[in-house]
Amino acid sequence: MATCGEVLVKLLEAYGVEQVFGIPGVHTVELYRGLAGSTINHITPRHEQGAGFMADGYARTSGKPGVCFIITGPGMTNITTAMGQAYGDSIPMLVISSVQSRSQLGGGRGKLHELPNQSALMAGVAAFSHTLMSAAELPVVLARAFALFQAGRPRPVHIEIPLDVLVENADALLASLPVSIARPGPAPAAIEQMSQRLAQAKRPLILAGGGAIDAAPALTQLAERLGAPVALTINAKGMLPSSHPLLIGSTQSLVATRALVAEADVVLAIGTELAETDYDVTFAGGFEIPGVLLRIDIDPDQTVRNYPPTLALVADANLASEALLASLAPLPSRDPQWGAVRVSRLQAQLSTEWDAPTRAQTAFLQAVFEVLPDAVCVGDSTQPVYTGNLTFNPEQPRRWFNSSTGYGTLGYALPAAVGAWLGRRAEGKPGGPVLCLIGDGGLQFTLAELASAVEAQTPIIVLLWNNQGYGEIKKYMLNSAIEPVGVDIYTPDFIGVAKALGCAAQAVGDEAQLRAALASASDRQGPSVIEIDELRWQQSLGL
Repeated sequence: MATCGEVLVKLLEAYGVEQVFGIPGVHTVELYRGLAGSTINHITPRHEQGAGFMADGYARTSGKPGVCFIITGPGMTNITTAMGQAYGDSIPMLVISSVQSRSQLGGGRGKLHELPNQSALMAGVAAFSHTLMSAAELPVVLARAFALFQAGRPRPVHIEIPLDVLVENADALLASLPVSIARPGPAPAAIEQMSQRLAQAKRPLILAGGGAIDAAPALTQLAERLGAPVALTINAKGMLPSSHPLLIGSTQSLVATRALVAEADVVLAIGTELAETDYDVTFAGGFEIPGVLLRIDIDPDQTVRNYPPTLALVADANLASEALLASLAPLPSRDPQWGAVRVSRLQAQLSTEWDAPTRAQTAFLQAVFEVLPDAVCVGDSTQPVYTGNLTFNPEQPRRWFNSSTGYGTLGYALPAAVGAWLGRRAEGKPGGPVLCLIGDGGLQFTLAELASAVEAQTPIIVLLWNNQGYGEIKKYMLNSAIEPVGVDIYTPDFIGVAKALGCAAQAVGDEAQLRAALASASDRQGPSVIEIDELRWQQSLGL
């Protein structure tokens, strides 16, 4: 007899799942019955939040859903933060959990790991949460999840399986086939209207978000055809290479960039929420789009949020970009002071406005990527990440992402970097280094996941930016005339802890030491920790 748990593993294989993150428990062992004999690799984090962050990082580098096996009750409450981050950033994640037997759901009998309504708890951080009331439902529910991942706005999906359903006879489901869903194409009438608006524009502009990340080649051609400056959200970084003359970067929160946006007569926003963490990171308000706004998104609800459009189109970003290219009529003369000329003037202005800490952290990032130009950088909510969001532009998509967007969690970068390395391997890129850029405060949230990285033999490089506390929050308190409380936290011996957990570890104080440490770490088979003291780094630069 094949149980529901065993058939689940076979169906996941059929959908191309190669990696699962989870911590086995008495309520999930039936999920593992078929796992050992499958082609799916299993990674054991040290906390369910780590499992969710690993799945998130895996999804971002591989483009495939990250999958988690999570235990009832505390396992689910532990993973909700990671699901919240993935929900905010539209990351495909499949969380499969156990739950009490059907006859005991909501019974309040004090059963192990019991929650009054586990599915209701998950509903706030998932596209949907479904309780499997019989094994026969499994193929249909999985099809719903993968349809969302393949053709909709990807977000976490939660499927919970009662303990008695997990062991049901599911032989009849072994013949079930996976469902493949094509992404929606653009409506021709809408494309014609949008292309006419873009063709008539004298100062067109493109705002692209993470939802357009797979449309990079077509969108780049569209920008070049239009002579349109392009601003990218943080999750869209790399869609245009750093040297591209039309690349504004990700500086939409800055006054100078906002002035450029205000000059545009037609703005194409594609795959972007136009939301706070990309367009107003200082919480000052004031981002405006006075020109004609055209919006393209896979999610119809999102096309009208934050900034109502003149015209909107629900479609896959790549298909829409290709259709716009094909539909564009001959273009009239453009404003000669627009396009690359205007972008160059903006970049010159911004370069004079960076303060000393920003310059110091930019120099740090430049040194890192000169040594490791092909690296993927997974960032936490920490100061060099905030700086890099403004000043750093990778050469390709999926090379720079972090938890300062959307939900804005701490502790994300370490487990997400483990998942990102595994995702790179899944895509046939095992040699590409993966960096975890994290602060001393954030690292203490998920420090134990260093042991997971050692166990999984993932050669991630942890760049620990140490300012002995929550430096960004302290600065925010001081700027708000609040006496700092709770931000000067105890700083442990990270080098000693990292070595005790099996990592290579060293502290560096200047650029030469950093470069040498990075070169050494890139040759290791396991994880490395490189600690950078903020004050020593600034002093080494004379700032």
